[in-house]
Amino acid sequence: MTTQTVSCVTWNVHRAVGRDGRCDGKRIVDAIAEDIRPAAPRILALQEADSDDHPHRALLDGGRIEELTGLRSLHDEEDMRWGPESSGYLGNVLYLGPEFDITSRRIVELPGHCPRAAVLAETRIAGRALRIVSCHLSLLQVLRVAQLRLIAQVIARRPVMQTVLLGDLNEWRPWGGLALHPRATGLRLAGPRRSTFPSGRPVLPLDRILTDPPGAVRNARALNGPTVRAASDHLPLGADVTVQALAA
Repeated sequence: MTTQTVSCVTWNVHRAVGRDGRCDGKRIVDAIAEDIRPAAPRILALQEADSDDHPHRALLDGGRIEELTGLRSLHDEEDMRWGPESSGYLGNVLYLGPEFDITSRRIVELPGHCPRAAVLAETRIAGRALRIVSCHLSLLQVLRVAQLRLIAQVIARRPVMQTVLLGDLNEWRPWGGLALHPRATGLRLAGPRRSTFPSGRPVLPLDRILTDPPGAVRNARALNGPTVRAASDHLPLGADVTVQALAA
């Protein structure tokens, strides 16, 4: 067996509203260029990238993001977007590098008063199957548990493979809370905690990058800089995920 390392970044862009209260999609793209592109992510998950209200219009220049990062959006097909004016599904946009061979992709609608969803992609990279799930979970713990249980049930009916889950999980407790406990969901996901919220003085680890054995999450860090700090109320979270790949 050999190990493949995949660089990941997740960022809640707060509907492009910066710390000054101004909505500016270009500022988000500029922050991706200045503070995220140097991390060379092969997986990039954005949350709140579309407007909050129907028809959930795109707030960012997705084509420019693809040009800057060399990644490609998974939302080119109609069933992967909320509507024709959306860049993703309820603000969730997932970008992957061209080295990923996508074998399956779908949207998982999540329960709760506020519309939520997860983007699920099954891929192959470096000879090994890898599932990627990006999501933005509820503010309420009871709903986070229900949402992750539903994701776990969907995964249970799919082929066995390593899973990476990333996004704004809205879980601030240092011990992870009930929603991230394997007995509550059946998911054995783990990863370091790094404070990402609020961006001006981060104290809460709301954003997470997690994976299950035999993979591991390493080098987790909040990506900080004046541009990204001003662009959203969250800092992006970066990490390297090890994927056990079959030897050639």
